[in-house]
Amino acid sequence: MAIEARNEDQVQSGQEQSARGLPVLPVRDTVLFPHAVLPLTVGRETSVNLINSLGEDKTIVVVAQREARIDNPQPTDLYSIGTLATVHKVVKMPNQSLFVFTEGLERVRMTEYTQLSPFLRASTETIPEAEFRKTAEEEALHRNVLTLFQQIVATSPTLSDELQTVAMNIDDSGRLADFIASSLPSLATKDKQELLETTDIRVRLDRINRHLAKELEVQQLRSKIQSEVQDQVQQTQREYYLREQMKAIQKELGEQDETTRDIEELRAKIDAAGMPEEVKKEALKELTRLQRMSPMAADYSVTRNYIEWLAVLPWAKSSGGEVDINKAREVLDADHYDLQKVKDRILDYLSVRRLKPTMKGPILCFVGPPGVGKTSLGKSIARALGRKFTRLSLGGVRDEAEIRGHRRTYIGALPGQIIQGIRRAETNDPVFMLDEVDKLGRDWRGDPSSALLETLDPEQNNTFRDNYLDVPFDLSKVLFITTANQLDPVPDPLRDRMEIIELPGYTEDEKVHIAQRYLVPRQIDENGLKAEQIDFSEESIRHIIRHYTREAGVRNLERNLGTICRKQARRIAEGKPDKLVVSKEDIKQFLGGEKIRVETEIAERTKRTGVAVGLAWTPTGGDVLFVEVNKMKGKGNFTMTGQIGQVMQESMQAALTWVRSHAQELGVSEDFFSNHDLHIHVPAGAIPKDGPSAGVTMVTAIVSLLTDRSVRPYMAMTGEITLSGNVLPVGGIKEKFLAAKRAGVHDIILPAENKMNVEEDILPEQLAGVTVHYVSTIDEALAIALPSSPTEEKKDAEEREQHLQQVPA
Repeated sequence: MAIEARNEDQVQSGQEQSARGLPVLPVRDTVLFPHAVLPLTVGRETSVNLINSLGEDKTIVVVAQREARIDNPQPTDLYSIGTLATVHKVVKMPNQSLFVFTEGLERVRMTEYTQLSPFLRASTETIPEAEFRKTAEEEALHRNVLTLFQQIVATSPTLSDELQTVAMNIDDSGRLADFIASSLPSLATKDKQELLETTDIRVRLDRINRHLAKELEVQQLRSKIQSEVQDQVQQTQREYYLREQMKAIQKELGEQDETTRDIEELRAKIDAAGMPEEVKKEALKELTRLQRMSPMAADYSVTRNYIEWLAVLPWAKSSGGEVDINKAREVLDADHYDLQKVKDRILDYLSVRRLKPTMKGPILCFVGPPGVGKTSLGKSIARALGRKFTRLSLGGVRDEAEIRGHRRTYIGALPGQIIQGIRRAETNDPVFMLDEVDKLGRDWRGDPSSALLETLDPEQNNTFRDNYLDVPFDLSKVLFITTANQLDPVPDPLRDRMEIIELPGYTEDEKVHIAQRYLVPRQIDENGLKAEQIDFSEESIRHIIRHYTREAGVRNLERNLGTICRKQARRIAEGKPDKLVVSKEDIKQFLGGEKIRVETEIAERTKRTGVAVGLAWTPTGGDVLFVEVNKMKGKGNFTMTGQIGQVMQESMQAALTWVRSHAQELGVSEDFFSNHDLHIHVPAGAIPKDGPSAGVTMVTAIVSLLTDRSVRPYMAMTGEITLSGNVLPVGGIKEKFLAAKRAGVHDIILPAENKMNVEEDILPEQLAGVTVHYVSTIDEALAIALPSSPTEEKKDAEEREQHLQQVPA
């Protein structure tokens, strides 16, 4: 009675205060119900100020927040219905927060907020409980709620059994619903607030009844799952005891179980592997750990696989043996024609290795267009050295773990491709080819090119540490060979670790030799023919090279030879066993019409003025580039087309500026440029083009148009220009030279400073039939490229017509 009287006094005091507003304490993730005691931790500055401001009257309003994550809630962030409460006790915590014991009195509605700082105050009105008459149906609902709550308390490991006694002593249905709602930890804040706002006691009982039914179902499922897990654990323990008994029996009989045999086999492999002391110590440590494990343990297979990897790697097994230098030269010459620089480098390596057997393997990088034999050269080198060959294609690899492996903690982890390649080779000194190193990718998983830095550094790779093995492996005896079509995408630190050997494209003569010695015999064999059933003359091979392929390598040539061989195989299968001597007519029949008109293309296109032939470097070798200029009436506009890059556009502007500044010397009228528009175009508009090396070609084409003089037939040129009229050196000279020769060019204009490149990279036999003109200024280039008199013009025209008439249409 005394407690009820005190609560009534506090309610009356709260009502008196409501005129000026009661302090409002926002709480997160909880709801205070009437007649319930709730301990609260108060840490927010506004809430601490509120508690500290309470005098003798300890009445406050406790309201739940709509969103728990809001730190400074405003009235709109709070529910409109809360609980009038009394603060019974305040305990100061070491972290400056307060621990507050509050008791709910009654439901109240916030009518108006009268203060927002330093804490919230609000005017309130009491929400009276609706009248509740206990009919038989309501009594049954009351008892059902009580029974469900008792069952939940009995099965829950977190709820105290005293809650059952307290609930049984509550006769008022409304108070029972509030008590249960405040006691259920699984009830969501939103559901609790909904119950707080429900004044109809029957509806409130019905809602709490549904929540209790759902909670009881969850409790029963939880008990069922726990029981099943317990049974499974007991079964596992039973199997363990039986296994241990079986081991004891086998031991008494002198037999070994399967696990023990596995352990002994692994120990024998470790002893025979020839591991370094540090690695062997790690392997035996893992083996001891494996021995203590149950075969059913999750880590058992992971540890066993790790030991297997350590045991099978060729730690001390090498190809060995002395290599005969002369025999190696014979093997290299038999497999590949020419490529003298590469062969010399390999023979140098063998010679040094004979004098110093402990030398580290070089890191070679073969750079060249597709189809010149980079990959097949690696196999040939391995055969010449008497070593195993293994290859890894890096095209499209974008995960650093592909190189260095995954850590053992990952499911399905494996060593990287370097260690896997060594295992496949079964020796520690194979020839290891890393193909397409310029096509490595990179993304959020890492940068594989950076992972290769350690692999391809002779000073570091003697202690290469794979992420999976986590022990050092010596890669210094491996002969690494990388291949690339171009070096631009290869990062500088990686390029610095490799010895670059360029493999330029082949000339026509070299392709004829390669076809006769390698391609034709291989295609005859692959298509089931015999040498006496088909014959390719040198003339027919040259015809295919000139008119059906324009490439630096020989892949398309071999493809076309294979097509002709298949046609002959079909003829034989159809009952026509006559030997086929391949002629031009047969080639046209089997391969279709000529794809490339080498002899006439340049002569035809340079007949008109304003067309000049340039030379371009491409990743596939080199190619000829036509530059065309035209004029029309206009206001001095200059148009540039042909999908050209910024550098090439600037080169065109520089060419035009030089021509305009020398207009008088060239015999061009002063008002020509103000009354005419110029359009410069580089055909093959679908192909992007860039670079400064076509500067000389552009000047020549413009001057040819403006002076009405055609460029000499079969003349090509390359070189960067300056505004002062100098011709600067350019790169890719060998590729450009070979492209010009393939296109039937007779005269080439090159910058004078590139003379050294010609002497070093191009053989005398390759220079045969081509005259190279070296120039330092634009004036010198124009003097060579354009006829200087009507007599020379007539002579050039006759020569051009003669070539066009000689070649059949």
